[in-house]
Amino acid sequence: MEVVVVPILVAIISGPLVVILQRLRKENSEQHAQGQILLRVLGRKVDELGTKIDGHIGWHKAKDENGTNL
Repeated sequence: MEVVVVPILVAIISGPLVVILQRLRKENSEQHAQGQILLRVLGRKVDELGTKIDGHIGWHKAKDENGTNL
């Protein structure tokens, strides 16, 4: 009798636990995908800012070479 009861108890306890863990795993995958998208956007913005800064530094260097930067 005990041989039959143990697997039933294990199924009753672990079944809902597995369902909860699967849902959490799915949410984590969705959040991970959203995080990747945000990182790509942020990377593009940083690249654009770097380009603008490089241009501004070049402007200052040109002024220094012309002797107009005080």
